[in-house]
Amino acid sequence: MNAGVTKPTQPVENKVISIRVLDKEYQVACPVDEEPALLESARLLDEKMREIRDARKMVGADRVAVMAALNLAHDFLQLQSNGGNDGPAMETRLRNLQNKVEAAIARGRQLDL
Repeated sequence: MNAGVTKPTQPVENKVISIRVLDKEYQVACPVDEEPALLESARLLDEKMREIRDARKMVGADRVAVMAALNLAHDFLQLQSNGGNDGPAMETRLRNLQNKVEAAIARGRQLDL
């Protein structure tokens, strides 16, 4: 047994990628191995936001984003309650993704001002 011996951890390599949501481009840093998931998440978010904007004739991106977030959170909770046993890990990944998207949106707002 190797009590007290810790294995050195590899530094996480981040990459800045561009995502496009409702025709606005955002720069988001993410671990290289999570890039495909982030791109797919951005695609899903863009799709949901367009559906909501077009169906409800909403103009404000903030309102559209909140409605999309609520819909995606609802979908997630439905999956979780239907036997998704990867709930805590998925919840952490969703929370991290949400933080990244919120930071990108905040940076975008600063550029718009």
